[in-house]
Amino acid sequence: MPLALILLVLLSGSLPAVAASTLEQRLENWPQWSLPAPLPRPGRRDLIYPAWFEGDWSATSRDFSGAEPEIQYAVRFVKDDAGRIVGDRAFNAGSVGRALLGDQLQRVRNDPQNPNRQLADLSGDQSLESTVIGRRSEQQPQEQFLADELSLQVLHGPGDPRVSQVETLSRYARIDADRIEASQWQVSYGSPADGLRAEAQRSWSGTLLLERQP
Repeated sequence: MPLALILLVLLSGSLPAVAASTLEQRLENWPQWSLPAPLPRPGRRDLIYPAWFEGDWSATSRDFSGAEPEIQYAVRFVKDDAGRIVGDRAFNAGSVGRALLGDQLQRVRNDPQNPNRQLADLSGDQSLESTVIGRRSEQQPQEQFLADELSLQVLHGPGDPRVSQVETLSRYARIDADRIEASQWQVSYGSPADGLRAEAQRSWSGTLLLERQP
């Protein structure tokens, strides 16, 4: 699974729930997504997950096409100061980053002023800055949860920074107390410097299985 997808699914913020039609219609149009997307800016609000996410999980990610290898890693969801469930970003990003990149990933840092911004230090004097700039989330009946996020990705290193935008929509379903299954859809766009309107340049889809750990 692409690193951008993992960071977007696990390191994210939130908005209040919205009408189901917005996200369902967005999903029906995949992979023909374009910008601007119907995703309000999250400000500095964190993504609030349903209560059934709380705890430690073993995650297994699979590519629908089978072109990319299956990966496994650990993730954790915890309570914030207000008792709401959020992702443990530094732990989660470090875990999946090591599964994807090995020693190329040195560490992940959270912006203490903005939960929607993280910086991953990479080998070769490179760093990946990721900022969520658009988001919708929705809790549905039968213990399902949808979240759609647009992230601005800036790769810093030798030479000029490389800028792109990545949108990921995830549909989570609670199977039982110890198992959550998700389908995920992603597209990549070019730099905002190319204009506010943009067509999808690359698409990806896959599944994510979370199994509760003791």
